[in-house]
Amino acid sequence: MLTDCVVTRDLNIKRSRGFGFVTYATVEEVDAAMKARPHKVDGRVGEPKRAISREESQRPGAHLTVKKIFVGGIKEDTEEHHLRDYSEQYGKTEVIETMTNQGSGNETLLFVTFGDHDPTDKTVIQKHHTVNGHNCEVRKALSQQEMASASSSQRGQSGSGNFGGGRGGWE
Repeated sequence: MLTDCVVTRDLNIKRSRGFGFVTYATVEEVDAAMKARPHKVDGRVGEPKRAISREESQRPGAHLTVKKIFVGGIKEDTEEHHLRDYSEQYGKTEVIETMTNQGSGNETLLFVTFGDHDPTDKTVIQKHHTVNGHNCEVRKALSQQEMASASSSQRGQSGSGNFGGGRGGWE
């Protein structure tokens, strides 16, 4: 059941900007809509994405479509099966990678690659995550090229390229 539907328009020329927002009554309905992809509107295939908050939209790469997340704050007693069990509740998990930060040589970085971009979006929208009893952070994992592209496009919009905490860009 839809509770709202908005087509964004360019106020100067009164034409659609090519995207809009659809609000469903429940999260389960959003999940069902995402599972029913692709969607056609006026004969054209659209690319539905989960909406994010204005605050979150300021992060580098927030609007990029990616299948990989960075998981930070994982403790040493956490094993791959803990991470897989947790990530599988969001969607099909294809790969879990563990790597050591080349800069420090001792910080472990974890990445999860899903089979689709929607589990990535669904995961990063949620603010708090607990894996194996420990709190952790989740961000979209962006390549250096994606980080640079996101920074330059953000810089053009906001006048600033300073985003801090680019840990999600380690790859």
